[in-house]
Amino acid sequence: MNTTIRTMKETDWAQILAMMRVFYASPAVWSNGSEEIFEADFRACVGGSPYLEGYVFENGEEIQGYAMTAKSFSTEFGKPCIWIEDLYVKDDYRGRGIGSRFLSFIEGRYPDAVLRLEIEAENERALRVYKSCGFDTLPYMEMKK
Repeated sequence: MNTTIRTMKETDWAQILAMMRVFYASPAVWSNGSEEIFEADFRACVGGSPYLEGYVFENGEEIQGYAMTAKSFSTEFGKPCIWIEDLYVKDDYRGRGIGSRFLSFIEGRYPDAVLRLEIEAENERALRVYKSCGFDTLPYMEMKK
């Protein structure tokens, strides 16, 4: 199967939001999100935000999944940081290497950056993919306010 990775476009609106609803309702994500958050995320991806980028995985005209990455700087590692915020592949396309290809794509796009992501411990399939792509578990808790 020939999957291409491209940036999100305005015309992807309905399909991306539908996938976000499925992704955020799954056990792979801690929060359920909201329509307002989904719309803000999508608008940032297609609106030229310097912080968030959106990508689509497709085979011809069929969208197979999407991803979003956020940019920051890590003083802990002394270099730019790319956060893999969302990485979602539709059920029918899982196990075909799309997630691994995307991680390799991002690594090639940002070769001098540290790549980070969050994962729910129960998401064993994704955990295997991330480990096979060279990701390690960090030994500390993250907090937010």
